[in-house]
Amino acid sequence: MASAELQGKYQKLAQEYSKLRAQNQVLKKGVVDEQANSAALKEQLKMKDQSLRKLQQEMDSLTFRNLQLAKRVELLQDELALSEPRGKKNKKSGESSSQLSQEQKTVFDEDLQKKIEENERLHIQFFEADEQHKHVEAELRSRLATLETEAAQHQAVVDGLTRKYMETIEKLQNDKAKLEVKSQTLEKEAKECRLRTEECQLQLKNLHEDLSGRLEESLSIINEKVPFNDTKYSQYNALNVPLHNRRHQLKMRDIAGQALAFVQDLVTALLNFHTYTEQRIQIFPVDSAIDTISPLNQKFSQYLHENASYVRPLEEGMLHLFESITEDTVTVLETTVKLKTFSEHLTSYLCFLRKILPYQLKSLEEECESSLCTSALRARNLELSQDMKKMTAVFEKLQTYIALLALPSTEPDGLLRTNYSSVLTNVGAALHGFHDIMKDISKHYSQKATIEHELPTATQKLITTNDCILSSVVALTNGAGKIASFFSNNLDYFIASLSYGPKAASGFISPLSAECMLQYKKKAAAYMKSLRKVQQSLEKISKLEQEKEHWMLEAQLAKIKLEKENQRIADKLKNTSSGQLVELARENAAVSNAAGQDEATAKAVSEPIQSTSLVPDVESREDLIKNHYMARIVELTSQLQLADSKSVHFYAECRALSKRLALAEKSKEALTEEMKLASQSISRLQDELTTTKRSYEDQLSMMSDHLCSMNETLSKQREEIDTLKMSNKGNSKKNKSR
Repeated sequence: MASAELQGKYQKLAQEYSKLRAQNQVLKKGVVDEQANSAALKEQLKMKDQSLRKLQQEMDSLTFRNLQLAKRVELLQDELALSEPRGKKNKKSGESSSQLSQEQKTVFDEDLQKKIEENERLHIQFFEADEQHKHVEAELRSRLATLETEAAQHQAVVDGLTRKYMETIEKLQNDKAKLEVKSQTLEKEAKECRLRTEECQLQLKNLHEDLSGRLEESLSIINEKVPFNDTKYSQYNALNVPLHNRRHQLKMRDIAGQALAFVQDLVTALLNFHTYTEQRIQIFPVDSAIDTISPLNQKFSQYLHENASYVRPLEEGMLHLFESITEDTVTVLETTVKLKTFSEHLTSYLCFLRKILPYQLKSLEEECESSLCTSALRARNLELSQDMKKMTAVFEKLQTYIALLALPSTEPDGLLRTNYSSVLTNVGAALHGFHDIMKDISKHYSQKATIEHELPTATQKLITTNDCILSSVVALTNGAGKIASFFSNNLDYFIASLSYGPKAASGFISPLSAECMLQYKKKAAAYMKSLRKVQQSLEKISKLEQEKEHWMLEAQLAKIKLEKENQRIADKLKNTSSGQLVELARENAAVSNAAGQDEATAKAVSEPIQSTSLVPDVESREDLIKNHYMARIVELTSQLQLADSKSVHFYAECRALSKRLALAEKSKEALTEEMKLASQSISRLQDELTTTKRSYEDQLSMMSDHLCSMNETLSKQREEIDTLKMSNKGNSKKNKSR
């Protein structure tokens, strides 16, 4: 599985690398084109400089030519001035020569005028060409600088991408090496597993043959003896009441009691710490009795004054959790509903810590900015600031893990049973971290208090408050150490007790099934109690029956004695003729006969007693018939009571089955709702995946648009460069023609 994940990761990185490599090729091509354009522009600039120097040389030569012509004109004018007096003297003799000189002067003047005009026109053209060349040169230089800047930026991007590609390549090579090593290890393990598999197959074959015989025997027994198997489905098996482990419950209650005591100590220490911190704010760095404290400390003091409303519920939540663990319950994570309440109270206290943390840090900064604060005191304040941040972070970890432990009692899918042990281990680690941080706070605050006591402005009120805060911090440190040690000592028991659940099942399926199981447990306990009462009643009835038999035997013995006495009296009456004695005997016989009839009525049919008294036979027959029907009535009444008890038993059983069926229906509805929620979450995740794909595609389109715009910009720059080349060529042609 791990190799498949690494292979998929490697493929994704390879795809990303190929995309980035293609982009790098495009960027490299753009940079090369820009460099070529820059080189062409530099070459054009060089040619322009050469043409400019050539024009300058031509200008210099024209200037030199103009100077020569000017000197020649001056010489000609001097000669003309010298020739005019001579002409006047030789006017008469040299008319022909004067005419010739006049014609030469006219030719020279025209030639001079043409040279002057041509020189002026060349000066104008040179000035215009020079200005145009300077303008083109400045524009080309600015564009060259822009292109060099863009080329540098592109080169930086290329360098960054190259570094990124090299890092990616190195990372992929390392991953490949690791995968190769892992693949070799897996191959070795696979070989070992093949050997073990062959051995296991042999053992499996033997076990299969053995278990097949046992299975046939067990199936025959199950088909013959088991009418209903409620352990077939885990949902129904979770409703079965597990065996009651009284020792486990007493142990859990004892542990909960110890935890309650530790939490109470922590709550007391936290209350003292927050309260004394509030008192300290009121007296340092500014005493509220003398001057007004800052608005920040006023707000901080107001929040600290509310600490009891956040700290006290922690003790109440732990107390409710302790009270929910009794001897008659089943204590596992799925049944500890009160743990959710404690988690909510811890979340509320964490919100309180997050709310006061910025004010606490600012208050310490305000102390550092005070004129009374020394460098050593400022260092202690900075250490305490870091400690307070760490303390809040530790409470965040504790709240997270305890919230996870509370999930099985509210949301069955929130935490898997395989993660219970790791979460409990992290809780222990967080508690030890809390103890370490409290030791640092105690150490740093003790140093801070010592420094403040040495200040000349330290008052007795400040010293007393610092001592109270220090004592509360020491109490917090001791309490954190005790609860961390307590949790570490019982961690193995917590992990081992997680398997305590329904028989032949992995655990409770859901909080609803756990709640139903607890209800069934109460009903089972009540049923066992009623059975115990019935058993006691049956034992009492058996004792009464034994006493009844005893007294009936006593009555038979007394009746036998009475009959003997009656017989003796009758024998005596035969020998005497006194009427009074006979009457007396008859009265005694009648009384004894009535007593005997009452006792015979109460006796069962199986033990009829025949009277041997002096009562006539008619009465004895009536008594026998009466006794027979009374016994028959008693027998029918007992049979009716037995039938009623069986019907009540069957009715209770049918009612229990109907309730279980209703609970199963409810559980089915709940599972249906959970399936709907799961399908909704799946559809929501699919929508999110689609949205992510679309956003990724939009980003790719934006990148492609950006590349297209860059290509358009480069094409425009090429066109502008071509235009400049054409204009430079036209100018060079004009200059050459000039």
